[in-house]
Amino acid sequence: MNRDTISFDVDDRGVATITVDRPEQLNALTVETLEAIEDALDEAADRDARALVIAGAGDEAFVAGADISYMVEMSTPEAQAYAELGHRVADAIESFPAPTVAAVDGYAFGGGCELALACDLRVAAESAVLGQTEIDLGIIPGWGGTQRLPPLVGDEVARRLIFLGERIDAAEAAEVGFVGEVVADEEFDDRIDELAGELAAKPATALRAAKEALNAAGEGTAATGHALERRAWAGLFGTHDQREGMRAFLEKREPEFE
Repeated sequence: MNRDTISFDVDDRGVATITVDRPEQLNALTVETLEAIEDALDEAADRDARALVIAGAGDEAFVAGADISYMVEMSTPEAQAYAELGHRVADAIESFPAPTVAAVDGYAFGGGCELALACDLRVAAESAVLGQTEIDLGIIPGWGGTQRLPPLVGDEVARRLIFLGERIDAAEAAEVGFVGEVVADEEFDDRIDELAGELAAKPATALRAAKEALNAAGEGTAATGHALERRAWAGLFGTHDQREGMRAFLEKREPEFE
């Protein structure tokens, strides 16, 4: 894995952290960076990470977007390849077998927002600023923003954000449903660590089944989604964590999950 533009770690709780590490460029995403994130996601899955945090280095930005200096002279075929790479990374985050958390600290624009949208949970520092700002570059979101934003914030709000390229602060982002939690800047790192630890302590098999069922909610018919949920629910019975969780409840003690 090329570690020049990201850092990657898995701690003893099973929490994996991928940090985009280009603070002088506001963590803008190059092809090299996207490929490094893709490799890190594979490694995190191979190491059975129980939770995953996506973050940005420095104090100014989560990810300020795709690298405009790279995009400015791209041809249509080159743009298609870049879009496919961005989608592949976002899809890998969305389908990662453990819960994912976007630690949105600072600017999150364009492709940065799209990485956050692919995560299961989004936590923003009070000073964060978010926006699908591509329209002012003469383009549109190309890594899933037009598809993932409307279910979160509603069709009208999504259209306003994308059509106008509006930048909103963390409080407004929480109000419209863009992020699920806003934390004071000085408490942000501790809260991300706490949340990731809470997720990692949950039964991994059940969390994976829950994530698969939730992701299926927007695909196909309601009947298909309900059928998947039934299969996933039933399939957890007989696992160590199901037996342990229920016995611990009955015995009024804390469970010891695998």
